[in-house]
Amino acid sequence: MALNKTKNDTFDGTERLTVDYVKGILQPTPTCDSWDQIWNFQAKSDDLLIATYPKAGTTWTQEIVDLIQNEGDIEKSQRAPTHIRIPFIEWILPSVGSGLDQANEMPSPRTLKTHLPIQLLPPSFIEKNCKIIYVARNPKDNMVSYYHFQRMNKALPAPGTWEEYFESFLAGKVCWGSWHDHVKGWWKAKDQHRILYLFYEDLKKNPKHEIQKLAEFIGKNLDDEVLDKIVLHTSFDVMKQNPMANYSSIPTTIMNHSVSPFMRKGTVGDWKNHFTVAQNERFNEDYEKKMADTNITFHFQFS
Repeated sequence: MALNKTKNDTFDGTERLTVDYVKGILQPTPTCDSWDQIWNFQAKSDDLLIATYPKAGTTWTQEIVDLIQNEGDIEKSQRAPTHIRIPFIEWILPSVGSGLDQANEMPSPRTLKTHLPIQLLPPSFIEKNCKIIYVARNPKDNMVSYYHFQRMNKALPAPGTWEEYFESFLAGKVCWGSWHDHVKGWWKAKDQHRILYLFYEDLKKNPKHEIQKLAEFIGKNLDDEVLDKIVLHTSFDVMKQNPMANYSSIPTTIMNHSVSPFMRKGTVGDWKNHFTVAQNERFNEDYEKKMADTNITFHFQFS
């Protein structure tokens, strides 16, 4: 049964997609309805997969990876919008299309995207020993970004008030499940498989160094000039103006940038503008409990 845990708010009469569960993880209903095909997706050994929790720097990473593969050729990276260049495998939107169909029609080598937690990843990616790039973002900023994204994106449930959303996020009752489980699951898997695990905050602090790391992982040897060019073209201000990367090509009936832009701030520490003192204390306590069994370290602000 499809459910929508928050009231359907409409800004133009378009109903929001409903959600349901796949193995305990909330997903938009079209994803649930196609789950067997998604689970049985056939990866190829030369596929490159970008995996993230939603709003952890996914589009940024996609743009960086595409520019690395095209050795800094800006024109090539502007050949089509992000979601066409790099199919989102579990995403099915009646009016926009199916990432699964796109991926199946795409010639090799393919670069693909997912937000799935490791336990829901189609097994063929691991069986084929695909290269996977995982990007994690500190949960406070991730929560704020996801909240604003759900406000503007009709393909996800309405987030409710900030106070309500804070509770939903802590409980893992958001699409793609618990942030804590997601980052920990992929972290645990990184030493068994070809997974490059990166942090959003490192990308912000030292983009050139992290882009170099990505290039090496992908198998590209890029000189300083090309790296600098990629740093510039994947900076927040440039990407925000790039119609092939800022999701302005998606119909406003689905993504309404006047509610909140898809590319909103792209900073570290914006959570301080949202969290109350009490919320911050509660979050920290919850975080310590849930992250006690892992050695991942996150930066919540830059000193």
